[in-house]
Amino acid sequence: MTIPTSGTEIVLTGLGGTEVVTTRRSAPPAPGPHGVLVRVEAAGVAFAEVQMLRGRYPAQPKFPFVPGYDLVGEVVAVGSAVTSWRPGQRVAAMPRTGAWAEYVEVRDSELVSVPDDIDAATAVSVVLNGVTAWQLLHRAAKVRRGQTVLVHGVGGGVGILLAQLGVAAGVRVIGTASARRHEALRGIGVELIDHRTEDVGSRVVELAPGGVDAIFDPLGPASLDRSWRLLTPGGSLHAYGSSATLHDDGPWWLPYLGLGRRLAGWELARLFGRTGGRRMRMYYVKPNAQFRTDLAELLRMVACGQLRPLVARRLPLESAARALDLHMAGTETGRIVLVPGLSPDRA
Repeated sequence: MTIPTSGTEIVLTGLGGTEVVTTRRSAPPAPGPHGVLVRVEAAGVAFAEVQMLRGRYPAQPKFPFVPGYDLVGEVVAVGSAVTSWRPGQRVAAMPRTGAWAEYVEVRDSELVSVPDDIDAATAVSVVLNGVTAWQLLHRAAKVRRGQTVLVHGVGGGVGILLAQLGVAAGVRVIGTASARRHEALRGIGVELIDHRTEDVGSRVVELAPGGVDAIFDPLGPASLDRSWRLLTPGGSLHAYGSSATLHDDGPWWLPYLGLGRRLAGWELARLFGRTGGRRMRMYYVKPNAQFRTDLAELLRMVACGQLRPLVARRLPLESAARALDLHMAGTETGRIVLVPGLSPDRA
């Protein structure tokens, strides 16, 4: 096995804006007994990296560190105890940090096979975002054909896949997004509400007078009370992420405390029969066996054309700072992806 002598990686050196995003060269590690060295073909840009940049992530790594939540790439070397993978195979993984690099070591049990005919940027769009959407819809909410759901932020990386997966499952999807995103979203089959110019609550009541069966809300505590009132009896509200963490001046955990308080209050009321069967749950994706099963199914759906992730931008790995700026600006519809070796002229 030939280990490359050096590779590019992106490092966050401290708290701040994108001025703390730096590029360096380092020697890729020789894989340990259960390690697999992967040459990264594509790495996703996610809300988690924005949180980490500002020190607002719940499991904040110590600076300096290499960020990068998910990746797709090719196996280049394996450890002495690895029997399930070999050089040349394409794989996906969600290491949560470290993916913004040309070469990444991942434990063999954390990998999922990727079909050779799927574009790497498309494939990485369903690793973190796709599994989050799938599990919210099918494992957390357990939606059924004919039900109606509301997706806040349907133009984001998770929201787009929630909408596609919902429509594929025979679910009616109502989604909120700013008007500039509507054109890109019309072909998905979602009923769109412009959250900037329309009253979301009133419009949802117009579209679904009896309430919606499930709501997927990444907006934070302030949005949850409004969402709760839009549920049908027996409906469920699912909070994931919290964009409020970026705009709050207090400790990073304060918005999550607000989420927890609402969850505890509504759960207590539910136990006393005061919620009409409505329930709220908090969700976050975990890189376990269930994750790998769900990711394999999503990649199968992509390979056969049942799921079409939307890639907003492909940028060179060295353009990580620009990618973060674009993500924070919220102007892109779909996933922003970093591609090692991509020429700036093709970005």
